[in-house]
Amino acid sequence: MTDTAAVGDALTAGMSRQELEEMVARMIEERDPRDPNLMTLIAWGGDLDRLWPTTILATTAAAGGMDVAIFFTFWGLFPLVKEEKRLTGDNWMTKGLAAMNRPSAQHAALSKLNMGGMGPSMMRSLAKKHGVAPPEELMEMAQDLDVKMWPCQMTMDLMGLKREDLIDGLDETAGAATALARMQKSAISLFI
Repeated sequence: MTDTAAVGDALTAGMSRQELEEMVARMIEERDPRDPNLMTLIAWGGDLDRLWPTTILATTAAAGGMDVAIFFTFWGLFPLVKEEKRLTGDNWMTKGLAAMNRPSAQHAALSKLNMGGMGPSMMRSLAKKHGVAPPEELMEMAQDLDVKMWPCQMTMDLMGLKREDLIDGLDETAGAATALARMQKSAISLFI
């Protein structure tokens, strides 16, 4: 029986409006198993102009009571590297990637108008003037708000990163299957 037929049968069976609304709500829930309280973000870019929206959305949603997870993968993993860790990797290629893409949220460049570091400096100055917390502070807030911060295990392996290279307080590493399973249940899933 189709959903429309079921609703039609319910109307003709003399259901009250409330009973009908409850039946329709159950049908929607069965069709859409997403949890309206779950938010999953995929952080694939470590640029400052990607890191800010990721951390702002995560902390705002968590402060509002949502269950939030961020899956940090590929270049999105570099902001999680400790600031004092200049070079990472276990061979000349991974060390070269780290040298060209300085780890740590405090050293995040802009995706456009980086201008040799002047762009991020100007953005940080503007943010401070307007009371916008820097991404590294927002990441600490996210941890305080119990946002799940999952480093991608495959990316760590690929880039030669070790757990001790990353900032403290992160959740266990995860893989694409974990992120996809979470996204499938989340009412809000964003790729930033």
